[in-house]
Amino acid sequence: MAVTTEKQAIVAQMKENLSEAKGAVLVGYNGLTVAQVTDLRRKFLAEGVEYKVIKNTLTRIAVNELGLEGFAEHLEGPTALAISKTDAVAPARIIEDFIKDTKTEAINVKVGIVEGKVVDAEEVKAVAKLPNHEGMLSMLLSVLQAPIRNVAYAVKAVADKDETVA
Repeated sequence: MAVTTEKQAIVAQMKENLSEAKGAVLVGYNGLTVAQVTDLRRKFLAEGVEYKVIKNTLTRIAVNELGLEGFAEHLEGPTALAISKTDAVAPARIIEDFIKDTKTEAINVKVGIVEGKVVDAEEVKAVAKLPNHEGMLSMLLSVLQAPIRNVAYAVKAVADKDETVA
């Protein structure tokens, strides 16, 4: 009885985490060293991403109850899940950077979730190349400032021309 209650609590927690997630990445790992796992966990922790090794059966139950199509079939073998409730890009970016930096084939992206939508491994790689929330805001601000900056340059050029004429 206690085991069933415990498992139900794990499934409920998994459903809550997945439903609140802005971004999540399901990864397969096989052959990572302790040092590599520790390094990866530190990178996730620094960006507020939760990283857990998961039980495939319990996660499959949670995913099916949430109705996330195309996710459950990737729950095979050693599996971990990286979830961010604040940044849709962070889990994908950290994993892709880790794979690129370590040049390891011991970890691979299986599938991801971005803003409640299940995406395949190729789409996760594309998402990883996007800037984070702050980067996007910075780009937007730059675009919004460009017309004002151009007007200021034109006014300054006219003022400089008038000074040379006078």
